[in-house]
Amino acid sequence: MGLPAKYEVVSVTSESVVIKDLGPWTIHLTITNDAEGIVEEMVPYLHGRRLYYIDTDGEMDELLIKDGKFVGFAPGPRGKNEDH
Repeated sequence: MGLPAKYEVVSVTSESVVIKDLGPWTIHLTITNDAEGIVEEMVPYLHGRRLYYIDTDGEMDELLIKDGKFVGFAPGPRGKNEDH
């Protein structure tokens, strides 16, 4: 087990926050593998916005949150992460 995921915030809008995995994954967990920790860390800043992440393959997916806790993953909007 590695250190908590290392990431950066790449976009904040009134509807969503997008973060991006930074790695290195030989040291840090990926956002996918540290989803519970990421959600716990980010919930105070979301104010009801959706949380998307750009994974190690460059794909954008959503971290699903219910009652302030991570509950699963969903495909993110495609075609919106090329500039991140």
